[in-house]
Amino acid sequence: MSVRILITGIGSVSSIGLTIEELTESILLSKTGVSSQTRLDSILARSLPTAQIQLSNEELQARIPNIDQSHIHSRTALLGMLAASEAVKMAGLSDHECKSAGLVNSTSAGGMDLGELFYADYLQDPNGGNLAFAQTHDCGDAAEQMAALLHIEKYITTISTACSSAANAMIHAARLIKAGICDIVVAGGSDAIGKFTINGFNSLMILSDEPCQPFDKNRKGLNLGEAAGYFVLESEASAKRRGAKALAVLSGYGNACDAYHQTASSPNGEGAYLAMMQAINVSGYKPSEIDYINAHGTGTQNNDMSESVALLRIFPDHLPPVSSTKAMTGHTLAAAGGIEAVMSVLALQHDWVFPNKNFKDAIEETGIIPVTELQINKHSKHILSNSFGFGGNNSSLLISAC
Repeated sequence: MSVRILITGIGSVSSIGLTIEELTESILLSKTGVSSQTRLDSILARSLPTAQIQLSNEELQARIPNIDQSHIHSRTALLGMLAASEAVKMAGLSDHECKSAGLVNSTSAGGMDLGELFYADYLQDPNGGNLAFAQTHDCGDAAEQMAALLHIEKYITTISTACSSAANAMIHAARLIKAGICDIVVAGGSDAIGKFTINGFNSLMILSDEPCQPFDKNRKGLNLGEAAGYFVLESEASAKRRGAKALAVLSGYGNACDAYHQTASSPNGEGAYLAMMQAINVSGYKPSEIDYINAHGTGTQNNDMSESVALLRIFPDHLPPVSSTKAMTGHTLAAAGGIEAVMSVLALQHDWVFPNKNFKDAIEETGIIPVTELQINKHSKHILSNSFGFGGNNSSLLISAC
């Protein structure tokens, strides 16, 4: 008998909303978090548009009740704590129920923001620097701190597969539930912007000096963002036992690694194609039943072409409405699959199709024209949410109405 994976809670923090309620309001107003505002003392951060959350670490921490004040928390951990706490609260999980739940966290940056502070101090004095800052650098530190806050004990792990990380966290969580290892799993991803990420992506020459234009023929690159998106996933039996209301169903998922290049996607979209088809096949639905595609759509030359080719391979005759929300939130790296899956749940709940902001002209080779204005009263049953990472690690989630 197939085990349905229910979504009973969602939580998010991003440049367009610190809560699900704020995110919903921003979507209705088609707001963008991409701007020249920066909290970082960085030449690149001041010269390139980003989608930053304009709160300090101290201000974020003040929003988290019961946080362990004796521990130093990275920005990544703080964003994750806020979003995961909201998801747990929405799902109605008690501390006792959390103890027997699992946590699958994901991140790319980890505690780099505090690692940068430690390194700056160390350069001035090799015997100086706050070692507590360095100890948050590991990607697993955020998961440990989130688990402590939420009282999760049974299963704790971290996934880091670049921009597909949060989607892969949800895939791993679904498999834990189907295997009977956990009945309830909190899963998602969190990433913060730091000097390292901005300089690293700038060295790849894929950052745009203008607001990004996903799927536009004149696209110049991506805008970095920071966010966290988390889910409470549980078996249908668990939700029924708790009397929990399902928001949506994680009906399918797929991951494929084409290993074409360290950073670039394959020209024929092989990895993206395989991930999407696997998600569709796991769900048992047909490609013709997909109502909307929340695309990865970074605004880079390589990604948008590769994803477009893959989409046309799956939908050669009729492409469902497609758009990228990264012109609203920025590219939030490991958190992208989390925040975009959260938005996909909201699309199912509110009958929305999101706008692909800043689009003007189609890529000539593919001719795909994404949705450019927020569409309301557009009922969807099945939404495909794509997250494609470096090294060809590509993941797709199929999120369905209950």
